[in-house]
Amino acid sequence: MNNIPTFYDPERIGTLFYPDTQSISQQAEEAGLKAAQSDDPQVMLLLVDMQIDFCHTQGALYTPGALDDIKRVIDFIFRNASRLSHITCSMDSHYPFQIFHPPWWVDADGKHPPPFTVITKEDVQQGKWIPVREEEWSRAYVEKLEQKSKKQLLIWPYHVPVGAAGHLLDPELWSVVFWHGIARQYQPTFWQKGTIPETEHYSVLQPEIPVTDKPESGLSTDFVGLLNSFDYVVIAGEAASHCVQETVKDIVAFYGEGTNELKKFIVLEDCTSPVQHPEIDFDKLTREQFETFKKQGVSFQKSTAPLPF
Repeated sequence: MNNIPTFYDPERIGTLFYPDTQSISQQAEEAGLKAAQSDDPQVMLLLVDMQIDFCHTQGALYTPGALDDIKRVIDFIFRNASRLSHITCSMDSHYPFQIFHPPWWVDADGKHPPPFTVITKEDVQQGKWIPVREEEWSRAYVEKLEQKSKKQLLIWPYHVPVGAAGHLLDPELWSVVFWHGIARQYQPTFWQKGTIPETEHYSVLQPEIPVTDKPESGLSTDFVGLLNSFDYVVIAGEAASHCVQETVKDIVAFYGEGTNELKKFIVLEDCTSPVQHPEIDFDKLTREQFETFKKQGVSFQKSTAPLPF
């Protein structure tokens, strides 16, 4: 696309403002793009959790590099507007009491763990950290997490709270998604995840540990159906070390390493950044995992490279 709509202002990325929906809609209708339903191939752009709390410098869990990621994603959308058939935005969505938030746990003095505390099964067994909700489940959860997912429970700051500003997409990015939907005559998808209090939910496909009495905590067949309905799926978002990585990991596990189905997934490697942690080198761990994904059959490319189809 040669002419960038005049509503777009890259200087506003990372700020809060009210998008002019009427102007955006008018410019979308004037773009002259054909309806997406006639595309061959059908291509979905999956934007993982590009929300204010992850992408803005004042966000609760700001990911360094996210603002530049947003700009590159927007440039990618404009450059490939006529070839992208659909945009899906996953929305990490949390409530105050969740197993990875401070008030779920206390120490022997009744104090809550500070953000970025790691809780191990030994900590729980020795009474260093005591669950104040769902005690039996919480104790079992920490053990299952280490056995099944090879992870330890990390306490996060409150982030992406449902109903708050931090839960929203960056307004400039939202404006472009809104524009693209109208210009190509389809409804963008906003896919909510992460509301089940008893488990973490990094991947868009499923939470870390399924909750026995909650069928919705297993693999989302609806989301898998959405993936299956497109010939190609291009992936970007935040954070590379967590929600993007776990989403791709589940995609590999579901479709199978080296299968033809896996060839349709493309990660924009310059449109995702890892979380920064005071002790854990998530950048190194992410780069190693991405190399594994490449060997398994997932494609990686820069957002400025031509799409390979």
